[in-house]
Amino acid sequence: MDPQMTSSLVMFAAIILIFYFLIIRPQKKREKETKDMLNALKKGDKVVSIGGIHGTVISVKENTVVVKVDDNARIEFTKSAISQVLNKESVKTSPKKEKKAKEAEMVEAPKAEEAVKAEEAVKAEEPAKAEESK
Repeated sequence: MDPQMTSSLVMFAAIILIFYFLIIRPQKKREKETKDMLNALKKGDKVVSIGGIHGTVISVKENTVVVKVDDNARIEFTKSAISQVLNKESVKTSPKKEKKAKEAEMVEAPKAEEAVKAEEAVKAEEPAKAEESK
């Protein structure tokens, strides 16, 4: 085999791997999460449709969901038209996301403390400057 052809095949394989890990795999993961969310719909869940309509599920059928949007208004949607479930107990965050959130809080807390100290230092300097200008 020609070395140039080998390097071309290696580059082609690398591009395919990049596409798989950056595009195909995350898309399949989102599809699985959406499918699981729709299969877990139950009466009483607060939902948002893809059109932005907020409501409460009052019945779940095989392919459709009846959503109560007002006292006397009920709308029947296909399950695929539900974009998200707003119930806190039914929405579970992954341990990785919780860990990242805790790390972000730990990083932001010292920054906030530094900002408060800087503001206090500026306030302390203001009276000194006012006395100097007199």
